[in-house]
Amino acid sequence: QVHLVESGGGSVQTGGSLRLSCTTSGDTWSSDWVGWFRQVSGKEREGVAGIDKDGDTTYADSVKDRFTISTDNAKNTLYLQMNSLKPEDTAMYYCAAGGFCAGGHCYASTFGYWGQGTQVTVSS
Repeated sequence: QVHLVESGGGSVQTGGSLRLSCTTSGDTWSSDWVGWFRQVSGKEREGVAGIDKDGDTTYADSVKDRFTISTDNAKNTLYLQMNSLKPEDTAMYYCAAGGFCAGGHCYASTFGYWGQGTQVTVSS
C-alpha cells in the first residue's frame, strides 16, 4: 500500500513562493514517474511537473522556469518549489505516483497513487 501525504500549501501574494512536499510510504520511487498535478473546481486535473526514477524532469509550459520538481530519496519525499506565483496558479495541488509523463505532459489517468491534496491560493 502506497500512501502519499502533501504539505506546504497556503496563501501568498503574486510573486511569492511556496514549497510543496509529498511524503511517501511504500516502494514509490520504483515507479516510472512521480509528479504534481493541480485542479481548480469544475476543471480537469492538470499535470504540472513530473520526475522519473533517473531524475529526468518535465514541466507544463505554464510553469516552466518558475517551478522546480525534485526528490529526496533518503527522506522518501517529493518537492515542488514554486516561485513567481501568479493568481492563475491557484488550485488544489496533488502529488501522484506510478504513472507516465512525456513532452511536458503528465497523464493523470496513468497514475495509480494520489495524495489528498493541498490548497495553494495566490492573491493579486
